[in-house]
Amino acid sequence: MSVAEYNTVDMAEVLTNAYELGDMINQSAEVTDYLYWKDRIAANPEIQSMITKLESKKELFEETQRFGHFHPNYHSAKDEVAKVEAEMEKFEEVARFKLAEKALDDMLHSMSEMIAYSVSDSIKVPGNDPLPKGGCGSGGKCSCG
Repeated sequence: MSVAEYNTVDMAEVLTNAYELGDMINQSAEVTDYLYWKDRIAANPEIQSMITKLESKKELFEETQRFGHFHPNYHSAKDEVAKVEAEMEKFEEVARFKLAEKALDDMLHSMSEMIAYSVSDSIKVPGNDPLPKGGCGSGGKCSCG
């Protein structure tokens, strides 16, 4: 068997295992919970109305963001978005969906780390944290150089 054939067999096995892992993830409690609350949100006309309202408020805010704080309606547009988001948080379906979404995201990130670190301890794994806690450009110690 040539080296190319050997690598092809390995890659086929890796892909098969990846699809099996995907199937296991799709059957997890995290995905089930996430999809349940997503469906509950989709089925609630009151929440759907709030989503439409939120989207329109976000569009107005995005228009003001081009000029930032200097736009005369920047702060009021930002406050309107926050107000609608706060109204939406009062719905149990929205609050539970956000919790389920975070649990699913945490599980997927944890799995990504396990896979990456099984290849090398120095591989960087992206996360959804808007305030990263280390690495280049974040104010932490940089281990890149």
